[in-house]
Amino acid sequence: MTVIREITLEDPTGALPERFWSAVDVWIEKPHVVNRRLCGMKLCDEREVHEKENLLQVLQDLSKIDVTILSELVATIHCCSQDVHSNLWARNSEGYKILLRSVIPKSSPRYKTSAGKEMIIKDFCNKRATFIPLVEENSEGMLRLKQTNIYQVQLAENASHQWLISVSALCLEDWEADGVIYPKVSWLGAELLSKLAKWSTENKISEFKSTLSLISVEKYNSTYHRLKEQYKEMVKVWPEVTDPEKFVFEDVAIATYLLVLWEEEQIKKSLPEKQSFVDLGCGNGLLVHILTNEGHRGKGIDVRRRKIWDMYGPQTLLEECAIIPGDSFLFPGIDWLIGNHSDELTPWLPVIAARSSYFCRYFVLPCCFFDLYGKYCRKQSRNTQYREYLDFVIEVGSICGFQVEEDTLRIPSTKRVCLIGKERSYSYCDEIHIDEQRKDYINSRQQCSLNVASGTSCFTERNCETSNSTDNINNESSKSCSDERTQVSHDKCNLNTSSSGSWITNFQPREKTEQVRNCASLPRDFINSVVLQVASALLEAGKSQNQSAYKQERAWNKGGTLTLREVAELLSKDTLQKLKNECGGLQTLLKNSHQVFEVQNGNVRIRDWTMLKQSDDCLEKKRKLPPPEEVCKTRICWFFANHPDGCPLTSERCSYAHGAGELRPSQFKSKKKVHHR
Repeated sequence: MTVIREITLEDPTGALPERFWSAVDVWIEKPHVVNRRLCGMKLCDEREVHEKENLLQVLQDLSKIDVTILSELVATIHCCSQDVHSNLWARNSEGYKILLRSVIPKSSPRYKTSAGKEMIIKDFCNKRATFIPLVEENSEGMLRLKQTNIYQVQLAENASHQWLISVSALCLEDWEADGVIYPKVSWLGAELLSKLAKWSTENKISEFKSTLSLISVEKYNSTYHRLKEQYKEMVKVWPEVTDPEKFVFEDVAIATYLLVLWEEEQIKKSLPEKQSFVDLGCGNGLLVHILTNEGHRGKGIDVRRRKIWDMYGPQTLLEECAIIPGDSFLFPGIDWLIGNHSDELTPWLPVIAARSSYFCRYFVLPCCFFDLYGKYCRKQSRNTQYREYLDFVIEVGSICGFQVEEDTLRIPSTKRVCLIGKERSYSYCDEIHIDEQRKDYINSRQQCSLNVASGTSCFTERNCETSNSTDNINNESSKSCSDERTQVSHDKCNLNTSSSGSWITNFQPREKTEQVRNCASLPRDFINSVVLQVASALLEAGKSQNQSAYKQERAWNKGGTLTLREVAELLSKDTLQKLKNECGGLQTLLKNSHQVFEVQNGNVRIRDWTMLKQSDDCLEKKRKLPPPEEVCKTRICWFFANHPDGCPLTSERCSYAHGAGELRPSQFKSKKKVHHR
C-alpha cells in the first residue's frame, strides 16, 4: 500500500481508537455525507469473523470470487505470507468484520454511473479498514476484483505516541477515477481523510437518525430524479413571494419520500389500491398536486388560498378552510393524514388520525413549536429546543396509540425530521379505553398551558401517570379482539367518541391574512427618530472610546460600539414596547436599517462605508449589478443628511441620493408581502 496522505491527530479526551471506528462507520453507512455525487448505500450483507472461522471462506461467500485470488489479495494487503489464515490469526485476536455494500450514485445526466459494489474488511486489531471495489463481469452478476481502486484507511501510533490517520492505495499509478463511485486519489487525501480525521477527534453524537432510514435509498433516488425533472419548470412560473427553488424542490423531496413509503407499504400489506390522503395546512398545495398526479386520491386544506392554486387544474383538490380540531375534521375513509410544516396543527395530527379511524396513519414534519394549546413551553435544557419538541410530538402520538417512527428527510431545511405513525400499539377493541386516555392527556396539556401563563411548572405527576398508561392498557388487552379487528370494514371505522362540535374551546387557527412584522407597518417618522437616537449615541461613544485617534487624525467618525442591552437602555419603555409589538424588537429595526447599522454577536456599530472605498476596484470587477451611478436612487443617503462628517462616499460611489436632485421614482410597484408556504 502506498500512503496518499497522513494526518496527526490530537486526542486530549482519550476518544481514540473508538472514535476512529465511529468515523469509518459514517463513511461506510453515509457515503453521501462526504461524496455529494452519491445518494447513499445499501448494505447487502455483513459477517463477523471470529478466531476459529476461516476469513477467506467468508470473503468468498460474500463475493463469489476464487479463493486463490482472495488469498493473494489479503496477503498483499496485510503484508503476510501466503498462509493467510494462520498468519492473520497469529497477530489478530480481536477478529474482523466483513461488509458488502452497494454504493448508489445520484441520478444525473452529467454522471451516468450505475451502482457499484464494495467489500470492506474491518481489521480491529490493526485499526484499519480496507475498501475493495467489485465489478460485475457478466449479466449473471458474477463479480471480479477491481484491484486498481483498492484503498485503505488506518489509525496508528508513532514513536512519540501520537495518533496518525492515513489513507493508502494499492495501485496508485493505475488508479481509475470516474468522479462518482471512484473519485480521484487526490480527493481521498484532501476530502475523505480530512473528514475522517475531524470525526475521529470530535465528541459529538447526533440527536437524529440518519437520512432515509425507513425507506429504500435506491427507489428514492430514481423517483426523486424523475419528479425533479418533471416539476423543475415550476421554478420559472412560481407566482408566490416565497423562494421558488427552496419550496419546489423541498415539496418534490417530501412527495418522493411519501411515494416510496406508500409503495413499500402497499407491497407489504397487499393493498388493492393506492393510499388516499388529506394534507392539513397544505400551503402552496404543490405536495397535494404531485401526489394526486401520481395516482393517490386526496385533497389539501388550508386557511388561506394561494395564487398558485389556480395553476394546478381541477384534478388537484384544494380547499380554503380554517381547521379546528373537532368532529367536523375527522376523516374516517382516509388512509393518511399529512402535516407538512402545519404549525399549530402539528401536535393535533396524531389525535385527528387516531380518532378518524383505527386504520388511519399520519406523517408530520414539525417546524414551529406549538403545543395543543398555544406556543410550546420548554421543560428542560438538556437537549436542544428542536429535539425536545420532537420528543413532545412523539409523546402525543404514543399517547394516541401509535408506534411512532422517526426519520430524517433530505430537504433544504434545518427542520427536516419527520414523525410517522403507521401501526397502532393496541388492539381494535381497546379503542374506547385509549380514547379516554387521549382526553385525559389533552386536558393535562390544557392545565400545563394555564400553569405557564401563571408562571408555575407544567410538569406534574399526573403527566407521568398519563404517559405510562398506554402500557397498562396494552397489558390488559383481550386476545379475543384479534379476530374482530380483521373483520372491521375500512369504511365503517369512524371511532369518534367525543361530544359533537369542537374538542377544545380556545384553539386559535391562523388568521386568514398574516400580518407582516418587520417594521414595515411602523410610522416612518418613528423609525427615523429611533435610528437617529441610536446613531447619535454610537457617535458619542466613538469620541470617548477613540478620543486620542479622533483628535489626531480628525478622520471620518466611525462611532463606537454598544451592546444591544446598552442600546435598549437608551430608549423609553413605550418605544421598546411599540417595537416589540410591531416588529418583534429593537434588533429587527436595527438590522433592517442596514445602511446605517451593523449588528453582529449582540453588538451594534455604525456601518463603516470607508472600507468600501479601499476595495472599490475589486468590487467593480466582481459586481453583477450596475454600478451606483447607474442605480435608480429612491432614498436620501442617511449619512449625507444626518452624519456630522457627511457620507464617506462620493455621490458617484453611493447607492443613495445625495440631495433631492438625485432622487428618481421607483420603477417597481410596491407589493405587500405576505409570507406563505
